[in-house]
Amino acid sequence: QVQLVESGGGLVQAGGSLRLSCEASGRTRSIDTMAWYRQAPGKQRELVATVPSSFIPNYAGSVKGRFTIFRDTIKNTVSLQMNSLKPEDTAVYFCNALSKWGPVERTYEQEYWGQGTQVTVSS
Repeated sequence: QVQLVESGGGLVQAGGSLRLSCEASGRTRSIDTMAWYRQAPGKQRELVATVPSSFIPNYAGSVKGRFTIFRDTIKNTVSLQMNSLKPEDTAVYFCNALSKWGPVERTYEQEYWGQGTQVTVSS
């Protein structure tokens, strides 16, 4: 099992910045990919940014150039630095971890979620 705890959400004016953090505990050695998702009211959860074991990050087009994802495998944390925030970035942000284990010929996967942290951007 992997447990994820987020922190750092809050209220900010448009153009401002926030930094979200997520700390993983438990079977952290099995974590392959860590990511941030968000869900706005009335909308489906969407991917914001991922950082796999290769440490090559990927971003949603809507946040590219404004958000940066950091992963620290020693501290078992993943952070999301959000700059130039817009009202449309308002959502609950969720930390996500994908664990993988087992031999190459039969790899098991398990996905874990944090409880979410609210980010509100006022215009």
